[in-house]
Amino acid sequence: MKLIGVVHLPPLPGSFFYKGEFEEIVDFAINESKKLEVGGFDAVILENFNDKPFRKKVRVETAIAMSIIAREVKKSTSLLVGINLLRNSAYEAASIASLTGDFIRVNALCETISSPEGIIEPASVEVQEVLYYTKRKISILADINVKHASPLHQMNLESLLLDCKERGFADYIIVTGERTGKEPNPEVVKMIKNISPLPVCVGSGMTPNNIRDYKVDCFIIGTYLKDTDGKIRVERVKEIANAVKSIHNR
Repeated sequence: MKLIGVVHLPPLPGSFFYKGEFEEIVDFAINESKKLEVGGFDAVILENFNDKPFRKKVRVETAIAMSIIAREVKKSTSLLVGINLLRNSAYEAASIASLTGDFIRVNALCETISSPEGIIEPASVEVQEVLYYTKRKISILADINVKHASPLHQMNLESLLLDCKERGFADYIIVTGERTGKEPNPEVVKMIKNISPLPVCVGSGMTPNNIRDYKVDCFIIGTYLKDTDGKIRVERVKEIANAVKSIHNR
């Protein structure tokens, strides 16, 4: 799972800006995911990116809508399907992924963060509860020092990474810049990669021009792939895929 594209869904049921066009949203998700598949990506994250302002936990309508969308994308493509329900609805995301997906992204799995949505507590217990009851193994991608937030702890990075593995049961670590579309410091990523007991993903700000600066296990890419209308451009997907291939061929 080296290349993960993000589909930023239109406002979903449960959002203040949902317009009632659910079948159109399902079609949008399928079509956008197919662009990632054609362009050479390995996986897609379905994200309620346009449900701002975000709740800490999504409404039930949103979770149900996402489960239907994920099921249709899974049936329509060969991609691994991931779920990210902003701001930190890990219980709902894990429930969906364990039944009709493959992995989840969790903004706060193993640390307490301060965010525009308020204080958000770790969700690792919730995720494990879901996996216990659904009897399904999915991959857990955990942000650390996640964008649009600040950690409310004084742990050093090595301890945080170990806690995410040993107490949070994460499978991957995600490193981001400060905001959506902002790349992390390559030296910081290199340092985290050197000490992390888990595979490391870069989760924001990647372009064909800077992706070669990062030697990590996977990339999560959303903003660069989109046009001004929020739709993925296949040529940009291919540009990223080719850039990553060139890294591995060096």
